[in-house]
Amino acid sequence: MTIRNILLLTTGLFLSGAASAQRDTSRPKSVDITSSYRPTLKPSAKIKFTATPPATDTTRPVLKYDIPNPNLLFAYQPGSLKPLALQVDSVGIFDNSSYIKIGFGSLRTPFLQTGISFGDGNTAGANIYAKHVASQGKRENQDYSSTEVRLSGFYKTAKNIEWSGGIGMKQDRTYKYGYQPETLQFPRDSIRQRFRTVSLRGAARNVNATEFGINYNPSVRIDVFGDQLSNNETNAVLDVPVEKSIGENIIVKLGLNFDLTRLSLDDKQTINNNTWYISPGVLYSNGSVKIHAGIRPSWDNSRFRMFPNILAEAGTYDQRFTLQAGWTGYVRKTSYQYLAGQNPWLWAPTELNNTWIEERFAGFKGTIDDHFTYSAKVGFNRLNNQPLFINDTTAGTDGKSFRVVNASRINVLTFGGELGYTVEEKVSVITRLSWNQFNGIQGQQKAWGMIPLEFNTALRLQVLKDIWIKGDLLAWSGSRYLRQDGSDGKLGGAFDLNAGLEFRVKKNISIWTQFNNVFNKEYMRWNQYPVYGFNFVGGVIFTFDQKTK
Repeated sequence: MTIRNILLLTTGLFLSGAASAQRDTSRPKSVDITSSYRPTLKPSAKIKFTATPPATDTTRPVLKYDIPNPNLLFAYQPGSLKPLALQVDSVGIFDNSSYIKIGFGSLRTPFLQTGISFGDGNTAGANIYAKHVASQGKRENQDYSSTEVRLSGFYKTAKNIEWSGGIGMKQDRTYKYGYQPETLQFPRDSIRQRFRTVSLRGAARNVNATEFGINYNPSVRIDVFGDQLSNNETNAVLDVPVEKSIGENIIVKLGLNFDLTRLSLDDKQTINNNTWYISPGVLYSNGSVKIHAGIRPSWDNSRFRMFPNILAEAGTYDQRFTLQAGWTGYVRKTSYQYLAGQNPWLWAPTELNNTWIEERFAGFKGTIDDHFTYSAKVGFNRLNNQPLFINDTTAGTDGKSFRVVNASRINVLTFGGELGYTVEEKVSVITRLSWNQFNGIQGQQKAWGMIPLEFNTALRLQVLKDIWIKGDLLAWSGSRYLRQDGSDGKLGGAFDLNAGLEFRVKKNISIWTQFNNVFNKEYMRWNQYPVYGFNFVGGVIFTFDQKTK
């Protein structure tokens, strides 16, 4: 290193030390750093909302339907038929909730029918129904009239209870015109038959099952019945059915029924006729199989009888075909009101014997496509104390009145069938057949007044939008009757056709007509009492309170 370089280095170090000695040491020491880095948080874990597709469920759902049995319930007692073979009814489907139907017929037949509705039909509602019809036949005293008025209603409370009730009055009047020979003369009031009935109804039911799965529907009915001879009867019925669901397939049922009758005859005699029963049972249903197993212990006045109550159904899952079988029994109450409903030309009964009925049956029912239905049933029934009607020919009388007698036992082999075809509300055809063979009769020679074979077909057809027609064909083989000499006779059969037509001429006005006994056959349902021949009635229907669509 040269002397020059040494001098320059020494001078630099000196100057640097002097500058350092003159620096201001009052400020604190700091470091300034400049950078573009920004701190960030670590991304958090998020829930994924894309669900995993569920596994395919290939099990077949079990859908339960409670469809009322549309089969004919075969009653093994004589049916009632008034001398006027007239069943006038509307064949159309009204879009109005209220109507007035009036008309007049060939047998000087005035006709009046009305129905008026109130309420919303959901939480509360009331209906008024009234009907009057009368006719005068070609025979002397072959007159008939019927007047009926009913008021009914319901109300649903906020406590899951629906209350319902009604009051009604009905009066039927006819005359005992079946005397022989026809030339006999009687004062009108001596052969008049007039029956009046005042009815009261009341019931309560829970709309939905309770929290314990219980459903109940108690009801009470009181009928005050009487005739023109001061024979008065009071019938009171209390029915209390209760059921409880256990799971999805089992229902436990319990029923209690009291049926009380008091008949006061015009000779001051009083007849009490009381029955009651308990009906416990269990119903099992899984959609294709339904089994009801129970008993019905019954008390007929002071007599006790245990009846079975077993019913079973088994069919395809879609209800296209179902087998049926059953073994059941019950007490059918006999009252003056019931007997007069069967035969209006009777004497007032002097005793009331209830009928014990035991039925054993098997059959099937089903559907084909959505329109055709069918059913068939064969059974063996036993009737104890069956009431029968015979002409009163005592002391050489003319036989215009009927006496009530009892057969202590009748065995009935029965067969019934039904075919139906329905297309919405446009077409409806239903055909029914009932055949009964009476044997093992005890206490009487024959089953007086009971029909062995009955056939009927009902047609309802909407031809056009505002035109409806209907037809009713009925036929039966004649019943047995007791002649004055004690021998038995057989009435001729019946073949009757009724037809009706209705068409709308304005929005609220329709014209209707009804033709009865088109073949003009004066057949007899009861011995010595021919029905009317051909007759017709027609009129106008006024509808109001139009429903908005």
